[in-house]
Amino acid sequence: MATSLTADTTGRAADIGRPTYPQHVYGLSLALAVLGVLAAALTFAVPDILTGPPVTNGNARGTALVMLALAIPTLLASLVLTARGSWRSILVWLGSVFYLIYNSFLLLFLTPFNRLFVLYVATFSVALFAAFALIRAADIQQLLERLRRLPVKALAIYVWTVVFLNAAAWLRTALPATIAEDPTSFLEGMGVATNAIYIQDLAVWLPLMAVAGWWLWQRKPIGILLTGSWLVFGVMESVGIAVDQWFGHRADPTSTFASESAIYLAVIVAVIGLIPLYFFFKPEPVDLDLTARRHAIEQRREQ
Repeated sequence: MATSLTADTTGRAADIGRPTYPQHVYGLSLALAVLGVLAAALTFAVPDILTGPPVTNGNARGTALVMLALAIPTLLASLVLTARGSWRSILVWLGSVFYLIYNSFLLLFLTPFNRLFVLYVATFSVALFAAFALIRAADIQQLLERLRRLPVKALAIYVWTVVFLNAAAWLRTALPATIAEDPTSFLEGMGVATNAIYIQDLAVWLPLMAVAGWWLWQRKPIGILLTGSWLVFGVMESVGIAVDQWFGHRADPTSTFASESAIYLAVIVAVIGLIPLYFFFKPEPVDLDLTARRHAIEQRREQ
């Protein structure tokens, strides 16, 4: 992917600093949006299609609602903003795709097998390809040039802190279970054979973000891209947890897998997550400079 910081021979200013992406990158994300809407809408609107216990079904419906009301609209908005020249929208775009990868995986493995299995698989698969295509096409060098004042070391420490606390929370349950007389006792009432959240976080997302934090510390462009996108994803996921906990608790108030305290905690985490995200989206001097340059070129063209 490339960007142009100068006007062409006709004096057009529209392409100054404007990110451009191949059509297949947009196409994959649009396909993901369509599949995500179908999967989420059916999961939420047809509760009888879910085959798990009430709390798990409630969690799945809450996740589906956030996919419909937050993640997919945000994904589509980021596509439009990118097409109009926003360079920061790549972080929102990739963060939204990350959210859909994460939660389509959970619909597959944290929800007992149901009639939507093939649709869940398709959503998960397209989300993976959409993420790979977007990362490959992204002009990550531009992020480094535009975000020169980013406090990379402070943000890296924040990332590592979240990774450590998250890993510790999951291992606190998983490690004792491995030596318990009945290792699966902590899953009783979930209707699944294992906890897909532990698998996904401990095998993929937490190691990936620990490495991204190191790349960010070194001020590498890929670290800026992954960290900024992960922070967007993290705020969405915190909102998603609050909503799925509400639906799960409402479906089965006696279950330990959904609680009011978890709702409040998720909301607090979402608000805290906005603080480091601010540094990726606050105005930079280069933004004002490019705006002034566009305006000057447009004035010359009008003359």
